[in-house]
Amino acid sequence: MVRENVSDLMAFIAVAQEGSFTRAAVRLGVSQPALSKTIRTLEERLGLRLLSRTTRSVAPTEAGERLLRSIEPHFAGIEGSLSALTELRDKPSGIVRITATQHAADTVMWPRLAKVMLNYPDITVELVSDEGLANIVSERFDAGVRVGEYVEKDMIAVRIGPPMRQAIVASPGYFKERPAPKHPEELTGHRCINLRRVTRGGYFPWEFEKRGREINVRVEGQLAVTSLELARRAALDGLGVAYLPDDMVQDDLTKKRLVRVLEDWCEPFPGYHLYYPSSRQHAPAFAVVLEALRFRG
Repeated sequence: MVRENVSDLMAFIAVAQEGSFTRAAVRLGVSQPALSKTIRTLEERLGLRLLSRTTRSVAPTEAGERLLRSIEPHFAGIEGSLSALTELRDKPSGIVRITATQHAADTVMWPRLAKVMLNYPDITVELVSDEGLANIVSERFDAGVRVGEYVEKDMIAVRIGPPMRQAIVASPGYFKERPAPKHPEELTGHRCINLRRVTRGGYFPWEFEKRGREINVRVEGQLAVTSLELARRAALDGLGVAYLPDDMVQDDLTKKRLVRVLEDWCEPFPGYHLYYPSSRQHAPAFAVVLEALRFRG
């Protein structure tokens, strides 16, 4: 059966059930002239008159009655199956795959995802830690997490965390041996702990902003890692200067295990956002995860 016959047959069923082109048009959300044309086209294609029209009523002909008895149960079955599927919204199930940095997973996502999985035992979450910012389309993720300013324009972005700041830190012992930098460009004279991109190669730039002036500094050092936590431990061990999220080192700063520099060059920036393709149709399980992660602060 050609595809256009399906909509034509559904139009025929509506008119036969309602006994009126006017009521059937309202039910289908189309104009009465368009509906009349659809029925005429169906009748011409079949070479049979399906509906008997009078000024007061519309009723199926003998051929129309036979057709209605034949197809009505099938369409009713389809509608019943679709209605049954909507029940899954009350009990979502399935796999949701998300890629995120380890820091985002630890600080923003995990406390909320844990509640989702406790409340929805049929939802499975695959949370893949990746500092290299994977391509979610080619690698078949449902969504990814990045700081807001790095989300691509063709993606839908949903804020899941508060604004963030970076902290430039090193151990007290490190700064005893050399003067603390007063300007970001002075970092080129220091041993810095680089963070390497896993999937795309190269190092993440160190970005600074002060009263609208932006500076990117490419630093060098003895150590490069792919883990923020390892960069923090290296800074604690006196191996150099690290560029880390502010919340990750607050306890170390309070207990004076680390010293902060260039604080006036570290202005707040948009925090973590969950992003996904605008063209993708997501399952109920994804909708549950999205709402759980949405930032409401």
